[in-house]
Amino acid sequence: MAIRYQGQSYRVVAADYHPGQGKMGGTAHTRLQNLTTGTFWEHSFRSDLKLEDISVERQTLEYLYYDGEQCCFMNPVSYEQSDVAKALIGQRAAFLAPGMALSVEFVEGQPVNVLFPDILEVKIADTAPAMHQQVDSTFKPAKLDNGVEVMVPQFVKIGDVIRLDLQTMKYMDRVKTKIA
Repeated sequence: MAIRYQGQSYRVVAADYHPGQGKMGGTAHTRLQNLTTGTFWEHSFRSDLKLEDISVERQTLEYLYYDGEQCCFMNPVSYEQSDVAKALIGQRAAFLAPGMALSVEFVEGQPVNVLFPDILEVKIADTAPAMHQQVDSTFKPAKLDNGVEVMVPQFVKIGDVIRLDLQTMKYMDRVKTKIA
């Protein structure tokens, strides 16, 4: 959702409603991202305050390539291309792969957010062999195809495909290979 408050446009990143007691009205505690500057702001709004709602349009676009500070996406139907700032995507930009279809949110024609799946399947490019003597640590560092380092269990080896929780960057499980 996006709102306009005091002449500025904001994307609502998170919101929690806290009901009031008695005659005291409730408040909505929000984390907002300014769509002009990209900065984050935490603010509490009274429940009786009327805010202007800005429509958010969501399109499924295909990632094409990275060019400097911009990531280029294409609409697979109209072939129209949209550039999204790498800073807007953040650290998740490392997981972009050509041909990947993702939902992109637009406010007033400008891209404001790229929605990634919660869990992504990624391939292990490099990791140390399992150490059976070491009981203290059940996890070891591993480097993914895209260069990102994560912690994985001892049994994971080079070439394995794992499921990764993108929010926490934590290993979920190993993808079972299908026998043909």
